[in-house]
Amino acid sequence: MVDGVKILANIPGKAQDFILSESALEFLAALHRTFESTRQNLLRARLVTQLRLDAGEKLDFPPETAHIRAEPSWHCVPPAPGLEDRRVEITGPTDRKMVVNALNSGAKTFMADFEDSNAPTFANMVNGQLNLYDAIRRQVDFEQGGKSYKLSSSPAVLIVRPRGWHLDEPRVTVDSHPISGSLFDFALYFFHNAHELVKRGSGPYFYLPKMEHYLEARLWNDVFLFSQSYIKMAHNTIRATVLIETLPAAFHMEEILFELRNHSAGLNCGRWDYIFSFIKKRRADPSAIMPDRKDVTMEVGFMDAYVRLLIQTCHKRKVAAMGGMSAQIPIKGDDKANEIAMGKVRADKLREVTAGHDGTWIAHPLINKIAMDIFNENMLGPNQYHVRREEVKVTAADLLNTNVKGKITDEGVRSNVSAALAYSAAWIAGNGCIPLNFLMEDAATAEIARVQLWQWVRYTSSLDSGHPITTSYIDSLVKELSPNVKKLVGGIKDEHVRIAGDYLKGQMRKEWPSDFLTSDLMSYLEKLDGGKWIKSAL
Repeated sequence: MVDGVKILANIPGKAQDFILSESALEFLAALHRTFESTRQNLLRARLVTQLRLDAGEKLDFPPETAHIRAEPSWHCVPPAPGLEDRRVEITGPTDRKMVVNALNSGAKTFMADFEDSNAPTFANMVNGQLNLYDAIRRQVDFEQGGKSYKLSSSPAVLIVRPRGWHLDEPRVTVDSHPISGSLFDFALYFFHNAHELVKRGSGPYFYLPKMEHYLEARLWNDVFLFSQSYIKMAHNTIRATVLIETLPAAFHMEEILFELRNHSAGLNCGRWDYIFSFIKKRRADPSAIMPDRKDVTMEVGFMDAYVRLLIQTCHKRKVAAMGGMSAQIPIKGDDKANEIAMGKVRADKLREVTAGHDGTWIAHPLINKIAMDIFNENMLGPNQYHVRREEVKVTAADLLNTNVKGKITDEGVRSNVSAALAYSAAWIAGNGCIPLNFLMEDAATAEIARVQLWQWVRYTSSLDSGHPITTSYIDSLVKELSPNVKKLVGGIKDEHVRIAGDYLKGQMRKEWPSDFLTSDLMSYLEKLDGGKWIKSAL
């Protein structure tokens, strides 16, 4: 065992000993001891920013970096091998079946997710690393239920999303402190696979989530430089696409690209988390109350402004401007309903490609052809960097525009309660990605549901019928809808539903909503991990 490092969980099988080897743990410890204090300082800075917003300060483009935004000459590095054409990217967790199916889907890339579509049990995190290790080496084939799963001869390019800076990996401590979930996920994948990926003509590619400030991008860049030196890899081999999925980050797009310019592969519109962040960051602003979740579309003012600015920013700096996820999944047994759902997918992908996006996300292999056809018809080259959108003028007021047409309906409230209950219960049971009402729900959509319910209760909103939205109303819906949750989602128990219901009711009574439900519910994964759970001091 490495000095100062403790592993507080144990999973069956060979994965833990192989992935958490002594040399890998030494690398993790080096990263923790070098960068943990900076991470904690940046997380504290988030809290300070939130207090300023609560006091009435408005977000704006940072004045200290105006010279970076004004300087036209700097650009990001060219696309790395396999990232020149990213017109369709499929996303999903890292279980072995998903990894094979996604890599075989026909999409250009697969974002293997250790974050929002993954419940971070220790088994999920460690086995997921082994699955990716095997996939890279073409030794991931297996049989299950009488069916054979074999990797194709030309699989999608692999991109990995680690957890965000705010999350700890509580089952591994260094010097008695939990390590960063971001560094745990990044480091193990990079350490075991970076050289092998380069040897095979690809490279270590990442999606970086949940950033709120360009200094958080600087931290990632420092981690990349340190890590490449540590394994004796040429600097600037890593590529990273940053998800712009928090409201503060929308004001830092150019600065984030600048900090990562020697490792950048572009930006992505993380639409669902962005809506969640828009509500959460403006928790003290009664003018920011949103209608039903279905009414907060990509066409509403603040979302449209964010998309246009992202495309303009990326193409100005010669990197990919990636579109977001359509949550619809195929509906079996109902051709009419399925055609309506797939029509929504087509319309969404057409909006993206005509706006200038270089690619899009899908959540299901059967949607690949729909998205691919739309992009093939409308994007004749590998990307659209030439679509500069120089006519776009987005102001801070545009990004903060709260004018969203719609109503708060009983159906909308019920949908939010049902989504929050079902997802939270599934997450506690170890499943981070669930199909619900023919939509693929992950942590982001559950988070929108949670903070919308809190917002409506906090500001005594009413339904379109005039009925007030109160804690007792939410309590009654939790009681009414909880018995149906097990029918909606497999693999969950009554205890999981009870915990989810108590959690949601508790959130309605808080002065401010919690930052992330995944942080709040992490301790409940202890039973699945078979070890002790330690919470970060912060």
